[in-house]
Amino acid sequence: MTASQPDSAWLLEPIRAIHEEIRNTVVTACEQSRDTEMAHVAEDGEGDTIYAVDRISESLLVDLVEKKIAVREPIVLIGEGISGGKVTLPREADERSVVWRVLVDPIDGTRCLMYQKRSGWILTGVAPNLGESTNLADIELAVQTEIPLVKQHLSDVLWAQRGHGACGERFNRITGERKPLFPKPSTAAGLAHGFSSITRFFAGARDILAAIDDEVCLAALGPVPPGKAYCFEDQYLSTGGQLYGLMMGQDRFLADLRALLAPILHARGLAPGLCCHPYDLCTELIAREAGVLVCDEDSNPLRAPMNLAEDVNWIGYANQHVRELVEPVLLCALRNHRLL
Repeated sequence: MTASQPDSAWLLEPIRAIHEEIRNTVVTACEQSRDTEMAHVAEDGEGDTIYAVDRISESLLVDLVEKKIAVREPIVLIGEGISGGKVTLPREADERSVVWRVLVDPIDGTRCLMYQKRSGWILTGVAPNLGESTNLADIELAVQTEIPLVKQHLSDVLWAQRGHGACGERFNRITGERKPLFPKPSTAAGLAHGFSSITRFFAGARDILAAIDDEVCLAALGPVPPGKAYCFEDQYLSTGGQLYGLMMGQDRFLADLRALLAPILHARGLAPGLCCHPYDLCTELIAREAGVLVCDEDSNPLRAPMNLAEDVNWIGYANQHVRELVEPVLLCALRNHRLL
């Protein structure tokens, strides 16, 4: 790196340390909570609903970033639970002169975690500060850390610096042992006998998304013989968890296209619901560095601005073979349903 191109590598260890502290605090709170106490609504404003479990991670985030990162180099921190959506740290720093913009989701997959159904994830992406025009394509360093269920003793961490590949570690909460983890997307050439899904987490036009899913699977696999199941789906209500599935070879193809449904919902007299946001995708760099092919609905790289409000569509393919098989029929289905 030259003097005009600061190196983000030094941020990896403090970010990992922050993630570990948030993970441990959230798991402890879940262990000590009663029944569905973590699922109580703490705030229901214009953005995503904030639950009790979210407050635990959010209350730690700014303080930890201030102590572990901002003392060395000023940053702009963007994330849910921060007043106004972002804060410059140290607070007296001029945002225009800050080197880094850091986009964080303190808990991605809140709804899964608060009912102890599946792991949540802490997500962080770091990009050079290009002002409000900074977007997901500018992210140079990303880290995502698993917040395991109370009954789960293993927790995975994945990270990547642009151009250096994806790395990982598996942490044993009981023994403290740490082992290297190597992300490896599926090399399967098709969808048969594997998981692939089109996201339809919430009510409203799920019939359209399910129809597109069926059309893609039938075009990719052909008619399924009686009594057989050649392709499976998994609605993991966490974008970080979905990216993890692609990176670890668990999923072949995933698409979150909820933001395309607005015209259909309006025609039905319904308001658009919750969609994927940039902070949900701030660790997409790790998936790309692992070999996953990630794009938007127009088959272009993701370039959504690093904010909390933008609605984002994304598609992930485990490899080029899957992309060549699925992408044409997916785009055809989207056009047939007048979503493109």
